[in-house]
Amino acid sequence: MGVLEYYKREDIQEAILECAKDREIAVKFGESGFGKRPESLQYKKDVAEFAKEGATSFHCSEELWHNPLQLSTEMTKHELEKLRRGWDLILDIDCPFLEYSQIAGDLLVKALKAKGVNAISAKFSGNHGFHIGVPFEAFPKEIKLTKTIDTKSYFPDGVRVIASYLQGMIKKPLSDAILRKEDIDKVMEKTGKDFSELVVNNFFDPFKVLAIDSVLISSRHMFRMPYSVNEKSGLASVVINPQEILDFKKETAKLENVKVSKLKFIDRNVSEEAKNIFDDAIGWSQGLKEKEELKERFKGTAKRKINFDEVQQALPEELFPPCIKMILNGVEDGKKRSLFVLVNFLTSVGWDYDKILELLKKWNARNKEPMREALLTGQVSYHKQRKQVIPPPNCRSYYEDFGICKPDSLCEKIKNPVSYAKRRGWGVNSNK
Repeated sequence: MGVLEYYKREDIQEAILECAKDREIAVKFGESGFGKRPESLQYKKDVAEFAKEGATSFHCSEELWHNPLQLSTEMTKHELEKLRRGWDLILDIDCPFLEYSQIAGDLLVKALKAKGVNAISAKFSGNHGFHIGVPFEAFPKEIKLTKTIDTKSYFPDGVRVIASYLQGMIKKPLSDAILRKEDIDKVMEKTGKDFSELVVNNFFDPFKVLAIDSVLISSRHMFRMPYSVNEKSGLASVVINPQEILDFKKETAKLENVKVSKLKFIDRNVSEEAKNIFDDAIGWSQGLKEKEELKERFKGTAKRKINFDEVQQALPEELFPPCIKMILNGVEDGKKRSLFVLVNFLTSVGWDYDKILELLKKWNARNKEPMREALLTGQVSYHKQRKQVIPPPNCRSYYEDFGICKPDSLCEKIKNPVSYAKRRGWGVNSNK
């Protein structure tokens, strides 16, 4: 089915028009880009007329306006606030991998429900992501910051604050869910990212491969309208049940398969049920702000603490913990993780980069299937450029995962492989 034929369907026209009320509209004409802004849709036949002129997709504002056609790029912030009637919360999940987006979308829906929000709608973005929506009517009319303000004026800050708060809520569950689906090596292979890019402080950060774009929105921000076509994929932005995101199949978004759902994207027949999440998100945001202000205030005033455990010379291999020695004997699985561990460990115990690379080459030769030497030199160069010593992951679940954790009596008393080597080094020097 062609795009023009698709937009000639009356049920599609009605669904698009229903979402257009009080919103600024922008129409895209394929490679020619967007038409004039602001635009509007007054009648369902307008959709077909634009399609006849070459329209490929329809976009609308998250903000609701008293008269969208009065909008202008020359308007001041005060003039925009006077014209703004409200705004909807649109959480835009952006990721090249649909299965990751599905997990994130499902967790966002569950996080909203856990905070008492039930007026949730969802739709496929048309390519790899999803849009999760909460209507403006679900939020309180006023919010308390340093003073009480109209919620309609708290844009785009309100969306950013809630999106950031929800992102914090789902970060750990999202990380766990992705790693249950496939291990870190598979994530690295799929995304093309290095282990050190994905794992920070012994934690896989899912937002290194996925984003909630709502955190970055600005005024007059647009999103693809429900049932509008995505030019890149040729699929429609179909409305789906928020409870069924994990079951979504792209085949249902093919133009010839699209069925208009009885569910609406943004149903306004709700009360102020999202007050709690707004209060929690604002409190969380203000706490972060205060923390940053305190850090800035006392920046540079504290004296540097002397670290009596700083390594004065490279610690020899005989002081290394069992896990590091096991890695150095050669591994069959988890070679990339082992490389990451070795580089971080060796820099932390005083080895210079030339010696590290020399040891890595010997270690690589012991592996059942050696890695490309470029990966070794690349990791060492990366750490050398950063000029920052970061210890390897803490014991012990990380090392148990790929079978190199065989603790001895000292292991029970330390939390990190570096601590093991330092403790043994201190013992040797003390005896001398």
